[in-house]
Amino acid sequence: MVYQIKWSRSVGEIIASLLVSCFLLSLVYFYISASLGSLTSHERSAGLNMQTSSILGDGHIISENIGRENINKNSKATPILSCHLTDFRSEVCEIYSNVRVHGSSSSILFTSDKTINLEANKTWKIRPYTRKFDAFVMKKIRAVAIRPLDASTEAPKCNQHHNITAVVFSTSGYLGNFFHDFSDVLIPLFITAGQFEGEVQFVIADMQLWWIEKHRRVLNQLSNYAIIDFNKENKVHCYPHVIVGLYSHDELTIDPSRTPNNYSMADFARLLRKAYSLERDFAVNLAEGSKRKPRLLIIARNHTRKIINVGEVVEAGEELGFEVVVRESSFHTSVGEFSRMVNSFDVMMGVHGAGLTNEVFLPTNAVLIQIVPFGNLEALSVLDFGKAAANMMLKYLQYSISEEESTLIDIYPRNHAVFRDPLSIHRQGWATMGKIYLRQQSVKLNVTRFKPFLTRALELLT
Repeated sequence: MVYQIKWSRSVGEIIASLLVSCFLLSLVYFYISASLGSLTSHERSAGLNMQTSSILGDGHIISENIGRENINKNSKATPILSCHLTDFRSEVCEIYSNVRVHGSSSSILFTSDKTINLEANKTWKIRPYTRKFDAFVMKKIRAVAIRPLDASTEAPKCNQHHNITAVVFSTSGYLGNFFHDFSDVLIPLFITAGQFEGEVQFVIADMQLWWIEKHRRVLNQLSNYAIIDFNKENKVHCYPHVIVGLYSHDELTIDPSRTPNNYSMADFARLLRKAYSLERDFAVNLAEGSKRKPRLLIIARNHTRKIINVGEVVEAGEELGFEVVVRESSFHTSVGEFSRMVNSFDVMMGVHGAGLTNEVFLPTNAVLIQIVPFGNLEALSVLDFGKAAANMMLKYLQYSISEEESTLIDIYPRNHAVFRDPLSIHRQGWATMGKIYLRQQSVKLNVTRFKPFLTRALELLT
């Protein structure tokens, strides 16, 4: 049944008046925000986000949330500074004119031959990490100050000139967790820097050398130049174009409509295959009569969210004709070694967790089976790994365990809110939800109930 509501003219006029008032208040808020500088992480978490401020070479300030592709359409001038501050995941500023990067002072300075009408001592502060919505972690990210130099201020001397773009970002935050390595930095870096085809230099704040070495092969695919340690660099490096921060679309995902060259997760997967010399572009096609057994990789976990009856799952897979291997994605295993191993499989399965990030190494048309722990975690699981699988042209299956398959039944009574009302646990915050559903819980699969998913995976390989 459809209900139609007819508004009286007086009510419509009231609503129109309110809308106009809200619009005017939003303009006032923008100009107040512009005078105060960047908002704190606490304010961002409360939903108070600044509009994009694009400062153009002719001195105009456009207070609209517009993309850089639209700036030149609205003005004949070449933009000097374009800041994108309203995105949920990250803040990014691009500077296009005589940019000086001085790492030890955490400053990005820029000048222009043209007169720019800017208020004195205006500074933009960007924390170049892609979890803007997470106030806790963003407090740990070093802020980078972006400041214009007026005609009366002498610009610091350039110690080294470059004719390429520089990208400034942080390797702090949650890095070291394999999921966050990719979702927070490597994929956003591909989105931001892939368009330059290697003619870009990375200037890294909060640089972790072990992390750089761990992902050196990917970084070398994106940049032909030595990495600069932003925190320790005393020289002034000068560039024609600097990007502070990384563009990010979603967890482990790329939206091709928002990338400069319509890059997708499939393109990122191809870059990884090149970086790690992965041999297989496509999974086995059983319809072609391949004599090789389809291979099933079970990603094991040794602490939380374990499959405690993994041996039974192996037997079920072998009965169906799989060659089954169980491996743990260890922090100490080299990415190159593990990526080549993953690439040799046609189906990968595991309980929701960072180990499933290895889906980025699977060949096209391979199958990912994600086992979702009990606790209303289906949407989170799709967001973290399901969307990425589809975007990389993988086949995706999602299996949600029942209460009986969760080890939580050994910890809590069956009438507890943990089982009766999982959403009430979620409402207590991430810490409580994570403690119960992600850290206290392991999985004992009902193999009879789960086996049809393995059968379906075989069907998807035909």
